[in-house]
Amino acid sequence: MTKTFSLFINFMGNCREAMNFYTEVFGSETKDVMTYSQMPPDPSFPLQEADQDKIMYACVPIFGCNVMFCDIPTGVSLTVGDNISPTLGTDDPEEIRRVFAALSIGGKIQMPLAQTFWSGLFGMVQDKFGIIWLLSLDEDEA
Repeated sequence: MTKTFSLFINFMGNCREAMNFYTEVFGSETKDVMTYSQMPPDPSFPLQEADQDKIMYACVPIFGCNVMFCDIPTGVSLTVGDNISPTLGTDDPEEIRRVFAALSIGGKIQMPLAQTFWSGLFGMVQDKFGIIWLLSLDEDEA
């Protein structure tokens, strides 16, 4: 079974600047950059003009950890300091379900485990300590 641990950091429109800064500081490179305009259309998530060129996803490997970056869409609030989420990935769907259920006890499900365009199983849960965890099935590893 493959398991990964990463961090996901949200930004308020300055994600590209932050990515460039961190790649320089850590001597890394940005991988897998996707803007909101490149994601598949979703009628339940209409894309606003102001978000077209914002970063929807990018990754910068730092000291062996994948640090993922995203600009939040217009209209979504962000509190600096609360904008970093531990992210767990595995090729075992049962392990994702087990960890998600355990983190949910006393917490709050923010996005139930479900299929997305990037993963066969993805969910977000805020644990009883207020930490928001992202869990994802790493299908490339399966």
